[in-house]
Amino acid sequence: MTAGSGRSTWTPGRYNLNTWGADVERFIDLVIQRPTIVAGNSSGGIITAYVAAYAKPGLVRGAILEDPPLFSSQAAPPYGPGMMQNLGPIFALWAKWLGPQWSIGDWTGMVDAAPRELPAFLHPGIGFMMGEGNPGAGASPTPVQHLKEYDPEWAQAWVTGTANAGCDHATLLAQVKVPTLLTHHFHMTDPDTGQLMGAMTDIQAAQARRLLESTGRPVTFTPLDAPHTMHEPMAQQYADVITEWIKTLP
Repeated sequence: MTAGSGRSTWTPGRYNLNTWGADVERFIDLVIQRPTIVAGNSSGGIITAYVAAYAKPGLVRGAILEDPPLFSSQAAPPYGPGMMQNLGPIFALWAKWLGPQWSIGDWTGMVDAAPRELPAFLHPGIGFMMGEGNPGAGASPTPVQHLKEYDPEWAQAWVTGTANAGCDHATLLAQVKVPTLLTHHFHMTDPDTGQLMGAMTDIQAAQARRLLESTGRPVTFTPLDAPHTMHEPMAQQYADVITEWIKTLP
């Protein structure tokens, strides 16, 4: 499984899908050594799609894309809004206040500055982003674990577009070579501004589904009423969705 917000290897300034995907492919090939179902949430879902498209034949049996920011995480997406509407300001806030490479700088200063430096439509999520992951909770008085492990260079790669360099998502999805489960959660836009508040819009999810289906491989598209990271707070429901999908695999 691949997850978002971290690094897969030490490659300062050189993060991209080719590097991340090659790491996962090597692990399957050298360690697991059998056909594998790959899965990833958020940016990990993009890496999973990459592996499902470009890994050497026989390594991947199926792919689970858990609410991935398809198109929306591109600097200039061909469909719908881009990540700079929502994640861009958040990444900028973290870069300013947390410092480089896992060093927590001024946590209290960042929490205090967030309402001033983030767009108003993101304010309801400040506690969620800087707390323990519980909707409605306030910001933690001390740094939370996921931000202790956060790598600013990873975020910079998405913001600058280097993460997707040479690998636009339309081309990527049209190359997927295995059955795919694509889930789509938290499909919301801010009612006052129209800004994207989830990983991808309904239009982006529909285009991703269309491109996956164009490959001729089986595609299961599942819109869900779930948080962006479903596998943690809704573990049983997530397991049920996956279990039913696995039964459909050859």
